[in-house]
Amino acid sequence: MTRLTESDVHHYIRGICFKNGPPGRVGIETEWLVTDPADPHRTVPLELLRALVDQAGPPPAGSAVTYEPGGQLELSSPPLPGPAAAHAALAADLAHVGKPLADAGLRLEGRGLDPHRLPRRQLDLPRYAAMERHFDTGWTGGRTMMCSTASIQVCLDIGADAGDAARRWRLVHRLGPVLTAVFANSPVWRGRPTGWRSARWAVWAGLDATRTRPVDGGDPAAAWAAYALGARLMAVRGDAGPCPPPARMAFSDWLAGAGPRPPDHDDLLFHLSTLFPPVRPRGWLELRMIDALPVPWWPVPAAVAAALLDDPDASAEAERAAEALYRSEPDPARLWLAAARDALAHPAVAACARRCMAAASRALPRMGADRLAATVDAYRERYTERGRCPADDAEDALAQGAGAPPRQGGGIHPGRGDRTAPVQRAEEITPREADAEPTAKGRPR
Repeated sequence: MTRLTESDVHHYIRGICFKNGPPGRVGIETEWLVTDPADPHRTVPLELLRALVDQAGPPPAGSAVTYEPGGQLELSSPPLPGPAAAHAALAADLAHVGKPLADAGLRLEGRGLDPHRLPRRQLDLPRYAAMERHFDTGWTGGRTMMCSTASIQVCLDIGADAGDAARRWRLVHRLGPVLTAVFANSPVWRGRPTGWRSARWAVWAGLDATRTRPVDGGDPAAAWAAYALGARLMAVRGDAGPCPPPARMAFSDWLAGAGPRPPDHDDLLFHLSTLFPPVRPRGWLELRMIDALPVPWWPVPAAVAAALLDDPDASAEAERAAEALYRSEPDPARLWLAAARDALAHPAVAACARRCMAAASRALPRMGADRLAATVDAYRERYTERGRCPADDAEDALAQGAGAPPRQGGGIHPGRGDRTAPVQRAEEITPREADAEPTAKGRPR
């Protein structure tokens, strides 16, 4: 075994995680909550879900089918030239997979956070057992994140060269809060309003900040290397599966001689796979800040993000809009929190969002995506131009139904739904999970 060095980490990240190439490819990963409309509180058994999906056969357009720990269904398109091709492929595969589920009376729901069911881990894999164990040691929202959240992840190319990669990296980080706000769709948790338009983001923000906060720094590869080196180990690979690491040990500590053995290249790959910032470089840019959305809106985030990064005119307008936004709120941490809590009720975020959505709409026909442009326009008219997001629909529906106030002692926002409270620091957002939260086998802790 060749011992890994810090120089090796930098070399791998610069050469592989930030591998340059002509931009233009787009991938879309959609996660779906699988529910039984006849019993919204029922957890659909993963064995049943797998059997139904297997019954459909391989997706015809080549999308990958995987499962998240709580039984969420993930469908990921291959990387394709442009947002129109990625949308067409994933739409065909989604219809293919969704038919046997619908025939069985099940529904694929596009929401960022399960509004009713307790988190229950159904995938009993070593990776997820290690993840659960890690988050259980110091944070209360790990099981909710693993088993109750769903997102849309947009995958875009790194950039044509180092300069282009740095520009795209900076822009997508500046637009991250805006994308969070525009597509926020997780205001309800356990049947109560949370006070957050994207409570999914709040769940993530309450976890291990060394692996979930946005990446800082100017040079992308150097910043990602520093982030990876400073992140705590989630687990140490062993013959019998991942083992708990020494408490609070960072990857840099392991390289320096701490830990049960010297780390190797495979340990680096495993460690990188356990880091979850809003933008993760993997040889492409993986945008992770977007809540899951229902039909027909799920392709809109990918279309918008691709247009704002890949079309020169739209990208220039997005940079100008972001510059105005950060003049009004120069602290990125506060902006991320405000965007997740208030979405487009935040005036500066709303102004930036309107400019970016309009620029994307103009760009998409130039990218051969006229049909997507029409869908983006419909989304803009329904939500962005009115200062709304899908979370507002969910809150309205809840108010028109039971109309119950947030449960005392529960929820995510320390102010229990009061949006007039000052923006909190990320480490102050701590989801309070049930005392009898089910484990993977359904037994209370």
